[in-house]
Amino acid sequence: MKYLTVNNQKIAFDDEKNLLSVIRKAGINLPTFCYHSELSTYGACRLCVVEDDRGRVFASCSEVPRDGMVIYTNTPKLQHHRKMILELLLASHCRECTTCHTNGECQLQKLAQQLGVSYIRFSNTKEQVPIDESSDCIVIDANKCILCGDCVRTCDEIQGMGILEFAYRGSNMRVMPAFNRKMSETDCVGCGQCRVACPTGAITIKQNFRPVWEALADPSIRVVAQVAPAVRVAIGDKFGIPKGKNSIGRLAAALRRIGFDEIYDTNFGADLTVIEESKEFVERLTKGENLPLFTSCCPAWVKFCEQKHPNLVKHISSCRSPQQMFGAILKEEARENKKDTRKTVVISIMPCTAKKAEILRPEHFTDGEQNVDYVLTTTEVTRMIKEAGIDLEEMPSEALDMPFGLASGAGAIFGVTGGVTEAVIRNLVGSNRMEDLEEIAFTGVRGLHGTKEAVIDYQGREVRIAIVNGLRNADNLLKKMESGEVQYDFVEVMACKRGCISGGGQPLPIGSRTKQARFEGIYNIDRAAQIKLSKENPIVRTAYEGILKGKEHKLLHNEK
Repeated sequence: MKYLTVNNQKIAFDDEKNLLSVIRKAGINLPTFCYHSELSTYGACRLCVVEDDRGRVFASCSEVPRDGMVIYTNTPKLQHHRKMILELLLASHCRECTTCHTNGECQLQKLAQQLGVSYIRFSNTKEQVPIDESSDCIVIDANKCILCGDCVRTCDEIQGMGILEFAYRGSNMRVMPAFNRKMSETDCVGCGQCRVACPTGAITIKQNFRPVWEALADPSIRVVAQVAPAVRVAIGDKFGIPKGKNSIGRLAAALRRIGFDEIYDTNFGADLTVIEESKEFVERLTKGENLPLFTSCCPAWVKFCEQKHPNLVKHISSCRSPQQMFGAILKEEARENKKDTRKTVVISIMPCTAKKAEILRPEHFTDGEQNVDYVLTTTEVTRMIKEAGIDLEEMPSEALDMPFGLASGAGAIFGVTGGVTEAVIRNLVGSNRMEDLEEIAFTGVRGLHGTKEAVIDYQGREVRIAIVNGLRNADNLLKKMESGEVQYDFVEVMACKRGCISGGGQPLPIGSRTKQARFEGIYNIDRAAQIKLSKENPIVRTAYEGILKGKEHKLLHNEK
């Protein structure tokens, strides 16, 4: 064991990759903008500077810890450096904080307050550039960028897309797509992970709640909401509710008070997806055609495959995502409903920014009508609840509406990486015995690793499964498959690391403890569910015998 001294306190360390990790281990949270443990070390912001016993000042994020080091983290010299850095950042930064979407959550704003930077001596002479609102998913405001590079490295190192990059030099440096193209002109898949990494308001979610407010105020419109599984374990973050706690009951109550007419569970759509995807997989497995079967729930992944690996598109399931299946059913139910003549508007409440683009794809229109009218992310719904003056923590829990308010635990686990696969395996095995469910859980489908493998026996045949999250991991896996290095029968892909719990529309920050709490929260929902298998959901069976009868392919699948 090695030791170093931090602020006169002896700290043991072993395999920490940098001095910053050791200092944080000592309970001192040094400020940073450009440091993320999952990204390469960049060392640009210099806020994590420390001073050694020789008076040398250096960035702790890029310094390897050494036995016997003596470090100070808050000397007058360091205080002066940090304040000067923040002042210079603010001098070239848009300071209209009260109208910024990240007001109250901006890391630059918080650090300015923490370090007592209350006066900026310099004028902002930086040239103002137009805001890029061309994407259906995110908005880029370069006037608020502090050049930390978090979005650049996230897009490249985690997602493997490389959409954003540094351009120009010195005071003219900017982050932008190549050739200064608009985001809509790039191969951006809309995952929103750049927004998750951005510490300021330079990258934000494309807002859609204003037209939703208008629909809610119109008595001639029936507004129906569906809520995705990962939303319920994240919506409480901004209301003092413990992280990872299932808040679907409180959310239902809040949405009714806002004015939503009916509130349903996207987990019901997930149950349909499990059944249809299981059928499709068994059919392909029997025929030995178009294997492996790729899951189709994640729109960012689907777009990624279309752009980067078009030769593999035929392997993507024809099933619509749970959001789109449910939207199609709700619109079909509205068309058949002769008693309620109001126009039906379907609102999806999702953890994902890419879902905003998914609803606009031509295959997600049925009989010429858009299946889902608007997508609101968890963050947008949080803002609507606060705008309405509602405290979610004080809301009584209320039940979701029927007939589509009942779902299985298998539908709930769609919110984490490996959940879709586990739900499908449950459906194939067909047993709801606790011993069998536990055996499935321990096949290797659970966990937060970037790439996982599992092997199950299905009717005497060995079925090879791969589960991958993060598009760079997906790209690496696909390349191995194309080269013949690996072979699988079923592949689950989620664009965001760890799955929807870390989606681009979720409340920030999403630190390691938050991710773990949301992960556990999803599985707690499954444990508490009385129905474990999608095919045992009685509402699903009723739907197949009723509204879906003879229309299964039309409402639940895309044409291939």
